[in-house]
Amino acid sequence: MRFFTLRFFSLFFCISFVSHSAHAGGFKTAKYAGEFLNLGAGGRGLGMGGAYSALARDVSAGYWNPAGLVNIEYPQLMLMHAQQFAGVVKYDFGSFAVPFGPHRSLGLSLIRLGVDDIPETKLENPDAKLGPTNRPYIARTFSDAEYALFLSYAVRRSGNLSLGGNIKILHKSLGDHSAWGLGFDIAALYNPVGNLNIGVNLQDVTSTVLAWDTGRRELIVPAIKAGLSYPLAVPMIGGYMSPAMDFEMRFEGRDFAAQLAAGPLSLDSHFGWEYQRDAVAFRFGSDVGEFAAGAGISLPKLQIDYAFLSHSDLGDTHRISARLTIEESKYRRSR
Repeated sequence: MRFFTLRFFSLFFCISFVSHSAHAGGFKTAKYAGEFLNLGAGGRGLGMGGAYSALARDVSAGYWNPAGLVNIEYPQLMLMHAQQFAGVVKYDFGSFAVPFGPHRSLGLSLIRLGVDDIPETKLENPDAKLGPTNRPYIARTFSDAEYALFLSYAVRRSGNLSLGGNIKILHKSLGDHSAWGLGFDIAALYNPVGNLNIGVNLQDVTSTVLAWDTGRRELIVPAIKAGLSYPLAVPMIGGYMSPAMDFEMRFEGRDFAAQLAAGPLSLDSHFGWEYQRDAVAFRFGSDVGEFAAGAGISLPKLQIDYAFLSHSDLGDTHRISARLTIEESKYRRSR
């Protein structure tokens, strides 16, 4: 454990050095350039307010904490759809993961966030003033779309420690312009004692550069997602209870947009709770101060989850996900 800790802090020092070098190279830090990557994945984690980095042990772990993928025993597929802001913004997530040998897993995830059919208007006579004889008309429609492809790998290092990582390929398009980026995450899932689980996901560890075809370079700086969970049985009423909490630490100067901020550092919190008995689960949580809730039902090979998120200014969001487990003996993890 001591050796792992030394390597962790050595890596964090290298991350800080690379990030500083990127700033010195003239790249522009964009506060919300990677914000579409923070919207979550899967109804279970979202119903718990996003407090899932220490609980993720299904195919959605490729998003929350790739180290958790080592816990799948069979190939899994997940799909999720959500519409936000009165249906204007559409968010889709898909993921597939397979066990690979006795101690490894591979995963592939895709995110799309988009606003489609945005009208572009022009004047009938652009050289004249706007008026009854010179009205605007819709010349065309275009989309604002953001994509992320996650390639995930996880390995179990010991009985209580798993490590994982992501290679992220990012693509953005807005009208006639587009951008590409490449990023990396590294993660760990640790069970130090009893049912206590600790999850850590270091996102964009080398800083992620988004290169626009206009010549603009935007920098997504590293962020830390860390969480705790403690699942336990409830003999008095039967079933299991899973309390969890997550914290996100960013270094892009979010100021009043974060729950806590000091200079470039900001901190946001996620709290969640789940009660599961037999095939039914109920959840609620706090997602950066906003109320979240959800429910799930387990069918043979199929898990369906619903998550609700309230927002005082931007309206409510409803998200539904379905997870299919291919429980065939020939696909089971080898031992």
